[in-house]
Amino acid sequence: MLDLLIKNAKIIDGSGSDEYFGSVGVVDGKICKADGTEEAKQVIDADGLYLTPGFIDSHSHGDQVLGQYPGMLAKINQGITTEIAGQCGGSMFPVTPEHIDLEKGLLAIGTHTFPDEMIQWKTAKEYFDYAKSVPIIGNMKILIGHSTLRAAVMGYDNRKPTDAEMEEMKRQVRIAMECGAAGLSSGLIYSPGCYGTTDELVELASVVKEYGGFYATHMRSESISVVDAVKEAIEIGRRAGVPVWISHHKVAGRPYWGASKETTRLIDEANASGMLVTADQYPYEANMTDLNICIPPKYFVKGGVDGMVEALKNPEMRKQIKAEMQDVNCGYDNFYLNAGGFENIFIAGCPEVKEADGKYVTEWAKIVGKDPFDAYFDLLIANGGKANAIYFTMGEEDMCRIITNPNICVGTDGTCRSLDEKTHPRTFATFPKAIRYYHKEKKLFTLPEIIHKITGFPAERAHLKGKGLIKEGYDADFVLFDYDKLYDTPTYADPVQMCDGIEYVIVAGQVVYHDKKTTGLFPGKIL
Repeated sequence: MLDLLIKNAKIIDGSGSDEYFGSVGVVDGKICKADGTEEAKQVIDADGLYLTPGFIDSHSHGDQVLGQYPGMLAKINQGITTEIAGQCGGSMFPVTPEHIDLEKGLLAIGTHTFPDEMIQWKTAKEYFDYAKSVPIIGNMKILIGHSTLRAAVMGYDNRKPTDAEMEEMKRQVRIAMECGAAGLSSGLIYSPGCYGTTDELVELASVVKEYGGFYATHMRSESISVVDAVKEAIEIGRRAGVPVWISHHKVAGRPYWGASKETTRLIDEANASGMLVTADQYPYEANMTDLNICIPPKYFVKGGVDGMVEALKNPEMRKQIKAEMQDVNCGYDNFYLNAGGFENIFIAGCPEVKEADGKYVTEWAKIVGKDPFDAYFDLLIANGGKANAIYFTMGEEDMCRIITNPNICVGTDGTCRSLDEKTHPRTFATFPKAIRYYHKEKKLFTLPEIIHKITGFPAERAHLKGKGLIKEGYDADFVLFDYDKLYDTPTYADPVQMCDGIEYVIVAGQVVYHDKKTTGLFPGKIL
């Protein structure tokens, strides 16, 4: 007897091949052949529905809200059954007690609540032991973050590591890989990751090579120097001998639109030369990150985020920072300029001043009767520097050019700290929007092609064994959706909504989401 039988489905198997009509069986969490006549403990009649592999979020920060309901709901409602987390240089480990506050400040974009056990995560071993004990709905593969690693070993010092510090960082990477980490991630626009050199990253990534992992990077620039940033990412991979994964690839800032012609050419050339270079993208014209990202990195050196906040309390420092933010030759990835000013910066996660949520900085400035810079600085102070914002920076032509490249897949880059807090709509809706926007509206892909980009392709590139295909012996992770009803309901103004058309989500053969509700089952695993 089967544990689960799904019959009368329009099946897209994740390989890119054409759809077919049929049935699928499940025994002990694995896919088996079925013709629809078998006896089963549970039967789903999928008449009129598409059956696909579970969607794979190739860029997640879900480790920062591990086991928390809002984070799990955000992913499972849009069909995600596996996440690759620990991205942008920010993992939850390793932790050094004397630097734990600095590390929490670094991770605040993803969470405001930290488990009491965090103080014990001195290496990946302690963290993975903890993570495997936490009930989760979907599966998760985790990277070790370069910024967290640097903060644990060096604090926020803007300097090269000593030989002893480098050896300690390499030791930590080695432990992480032995525990099952996917590789090393970097966030090279964030402090303290931005203080790391190319040579430093090559040396750390070389450890990853020993274990068959990959290097994922939020590059040093996504605007004025985006081409050079892609070159650096490829150089790191080539010198270290590891595959490269470029995170949420975009061209941010109207003056730089069109640079994707060169960045995708570089990615193609690298793959043609024998390297493996992948990138992910979310289908939105706006990105989301820290509200503090407009502040020059040098103000984080003394005391991290807290040190930056203290600088903002000094009137003379405020004047200086304001001038530097407006300087087109500022020398850092300036999100204030990339967005074209505060009128295009949308406050989306302001826990201590919730009235500001859902408003552009210029709108908030009018409400409080302040200059936009002062309103912005005061928000950062009031929230201890720990707030989020959405930046409208991207153009449609670049987005379409990037996603149609054969080395690009889809990732959310979404975080959900609370259902009461504004977030980016990508957090709840990336995958239905990718299907709607790129397939239904733009007609850039057939349905099997776009499904391949969100299932089989990322599974192959990330070495997710048994994932991404409807194939005998593979893990029984599925999505059943109604094609005509499928729609990404979340918006920038109202981002916390369930998508339409996702009828069932199944993990390891167990129904975990149905009728826009979770079922209370937790079959997910740390991979």
